[in-house]
Amino acid sequence: MRLRRSLLFALAGAAFALAPATPRAADPGPPVAGAERLVAHRAAYRLTLDQVRANSNVASARGAMLYEVGDACDGWTTRQRFTLALNDRDGQEVETTSDYSTYETKDGRSIRFSLTQTSQGAVSQRIAGEATLGPNGAGFVRYTSPEAKEERLPSGTLLPTTHTLRALAEARAGGRLLVAPLFDGTSANGAQDSTTAISPWMPPQVMERFPQLSTLGSARVRVAFFDRNSANGATASQPDYEVGLRYFENGVADELKMDFGEFVVNGQLVELALTPAPC
Repeated sequence: MRLRRSLLFALAGAAFALAPATPRAADPGPPVAGAERLVAHRAAYRLTLDQVRANSNVASARGAMLYEVGDACDGWTTRQRFTLALNDRDGQEVETTSDYSTYETKDGRSIRFSLTQTSQGAVSQRIAGEATLGPNGAGFVRYTSPEAKEERLPSGTLLPTTHTLRALAEARAGGRLLVAPLFDGTSANGAQDSTTAISPWMPPQVMERFPQLSTLGSARVRVAFFDRNSANGATASQPDYEVGLRYFENGVADELKMDFGEFVVNGQLVELALTPAPC
């Protein structure tokens, strides 16, 4: 039993239907307005199996994810630790863990990243390096692992925290779709194409378990990731995977859903702590 892709970059989208919208390509431009609304925080999620499709041998899934965002004054730090145990219909269990961290400058122009993934306790993948973007979003990623190499990033590429900010800005402005190459450091092959479907902005609502979110607006989004290196040289027509959730205006996310094709995993926010900013 093998997962089709690293179970990463899970904070971006939710399973819901949207009316057709005109795609709007990302404009790399200057730093995103509203960046000051993001808050440093620590969020823990419980992962459970939502559904299994007909071609899957997965019988059960359970796990946990811890996601941390830090304000480093001139940049944002993130760390995501993830564990998922899958059982197949014959009773075999496979446990996958990952430890993923980034440092992204607040101008959205550079990122350092590191990923270590294990399966059954043995390291199965390491990816590390740094990427830089120019004013038009084009740039380069220089990997130090799994091998030293350089890949070109296309014009309009967004880094992960910048992508979150753009999605929130689009939601507040009434936008319904954000289309852009995305580089998050979880692939050794450069950027992926992404399409983010955005629901209408929702006013604040009472959050009994997390009252610190009760005064904040929010929007549901669903992000589909596409391979830019398909066999015929064109972008794949079917997404490699999709993730969804509800974003609050401060960047905290809940109601997580990850669609890996053969099966879908839900993530429930169970703990949330906002972290004081040092600057």
